[in-house]
Amino acid sequence: MKIRTGLGFDVHKLVEGRDLWLGGIKIEHTLGLLGHSDADVLIHAICDALLGAANMRDIGFHFPDTSADNKDIDSKILLRKVVALISEKGYSIGNIDATVCAERPKINPHVPAMKSCLAEVMGIGEDDISIKATTTERLGFTGREEGISAYAVVLIEKN
Repeated sequence: MKIRTGLGFDVHKLVEGRDLWLGGIKIEHTLGLLGHSDADVLIHAICDALLGAANMRDIGFHFPDTSADNKDIDSKILLRKVVALISEKGYSIGNIDATVCAERPKINPHVPAMKSCLAEVMGIGEDDISIKATTTERLGFTGREEGISAYAVVLIEKN
């Protein structure tokens, strides 16, 4: 069995007038993430990790922010497409370990819903997805609540 790992990272600016989407679910908050798509940093980090593990470049290569087709797109659609891309290359997902960095809102209460949503989108078990949350102790752009970032590490297996 051949296994590979991948690392993904994404960051988006928090702004007024946008919905906050994280891990495929809408979270009530006074600010949302700015981006060409719905700006779901967690899904984007997972997509980049999966694509990287399969040596298939990154999310911007496959779904450029210059394309009208991707304007305001639901990131769950992108994730489904990424899972299909790596599957076409003979890979399946082993597990995902992700961290969301945000001061507010509190992420931990939403982790079960995110895991459920992501598991359904990717066709894997919830136990194969770990989502953690942290703050930056009020340091940097995250600490000033200017943005949210996410990191993801994945393991994929050759079928």
